[in-house]
Amino acid sequence: MATSISRRHFLATAATTAALLGSIALGGCSISATTDGGNSGSDSGASDQSGFRSLDDIKNSGKIVIGVFSDKSPFGYVDENGEYQGYDVELARQIGTDLGVDVEFVSTEAANRVEYLETNKVDLILANFTVTDERAEKVDLAEPYMNVALGVVSHKDNVVTDLSQVGDRTVIVISGTTAETYLTKHNPDLKLEKYDTYAAAKTAFENNKDAVWANDNTEFIAFAKSSGSDEYVVGIDELGDKDTVAPAVAKGNSELLDWVNNELYTLGGKKFFHADYEKTLLDTYGADYEDTLVLEPAAKQRRALPAISACLI
Repeated sequence: MATSISRRHFLATAATTAALLGSIALGGCSISATTDGGNSGSDSGASDQSGFRSLDDIKNSGKIVIGVFSDKSPFGYVDENGEYQGYDVELARQIGTDLGVDVEFVSTEAANRVEYLETNKVDLILANFTVTDERAEKVDLAEPYMNVALGVVSHKDNVVTDLSQVGDRTVIVISGTTAETYLTKHNPDLKLEKYDTYAAAKTAFENNKDAVWANDNTEFIAFAKSSGSDEYVVGIDELGDKDTVAPAVAKGNSELLDWVNNELYTLGGKKFFHADYEKTLLDTYGADYEDTLVLEPAAKQRRALPAISACLI
């Protein structure tokens, strides 16, 4: 999945470069962007036509707006001091530092991550966003930085180790997640009970000992361990195909996407995500899960536009 997305953006970048070189050859050293209305200038970029903010818009404003979870420890949550913390939050802060801007965090739920990009409420989503074909049709996905799979957790007195054991019991899912999509497609006979927020799903599961809960396995391992008891058991720790988690930007915002990808490649070369894991996830998952969960985007994939230092004659 990630490879096909990168290839599309590579082809788009190549096409843009070719057009730019052509305009230089025909028009000399002057390079200008022209809209359908014939106006030219640096303010006529994609952000004017599509609503999303360009890289220059973000830099000029002095901040990047990033959607993260506020209730999903240890990936994105608000601590007792009202500060955002977690694995995704550390990445967000590093992006802000390297871009030279402040980070404005916007709390998001699973069901509105795509919507927040489509309506330009955020510039970037860093909220355990699993790569899927359906999502790639609506937003642009950057390179992945974490492995993930679906899992199922149940109460210790009614452990489910296979979906065939569910029967007529309720399966709790969060709207807009890959768990909802997967079970609707592959297990349509299951009785799904859908909630808009992680907190609401968690409460419903805790209060119904006959229910099971399907979601990302990383979240369940954290949930089961953080409970401080053996009440909850992850009976299915890998359901369906293995997936990956990646940042997402608005559809067509290739300039920001390319910057984010190059940032990921740079951070991957520095083993940033292993350090991030050890800072934010180690206490929850332990050292045994580190190499299973962490992906370091490969520097060899890095794309760079050719430098244009003189006029072409």
